[in-house]
Amino acid sequence: MHIRLLSEHDVIPFQALRLRGLQETPDAFAVTSDEFQQESHPQMAEQLCVKGDPPERFVLGAFEDEDTLIGMVGFFRESLSKLRHKATVWGMYVAPEKRGQGVGKRLLQDLLRRSATLPGLEQVHLTVVTTNKAAHHLYTTLGFRVYGLEPHAFKQGERYLDEELMLFSLLK
Repeated sequence: MHIRLLSEHDVIPFQALRLRGLQETPDAFAVTSDEFQQESHPQMAEQLCVKGDPPERFVLGAFEDEDTLIGMVGFFRESLSKLRHKATVWGMYVAPEKRGQGVGKRLLQDLLRRSATLPGLEQVHLTVVTTNKAAHHLYTTLGFRVYGLEPHAFKQGERYLDEELMLFSLLK
């Protein structure tokens, strides 16, 4: 397995794995599979464009071989001056048949290593639905801590899901 930055040339495998995640684990993501499928090819390519040097916005992909994307995670640093000390993790997903093999851990370790090189960045944030115990365990194992709870963060019909707000401090 190897991990690398995705680019606009990876739209097709990105789209396939992201759609799979949205369909198989819809509770884990704010966007629905229908909403995602409405996005155009250029919109998806834009999500994969690396921004900054060093990169302040990127998507990392875990590949089983040169072509098989098995996991991904997104990252963006806040652009407003009062928020530049913070960044957000989004879209974390590993194909179910590859879970338990360290793919998610390696993706997040790489993301945190890259984030630590950004001058002035102090915090990396993410959210996780309270029902996703495996993800919560992974995040806490890597040093993220819960700092809040958003009740009713997601609403599907008459069903609500709560989200934990988690933070990784780069100030150690």
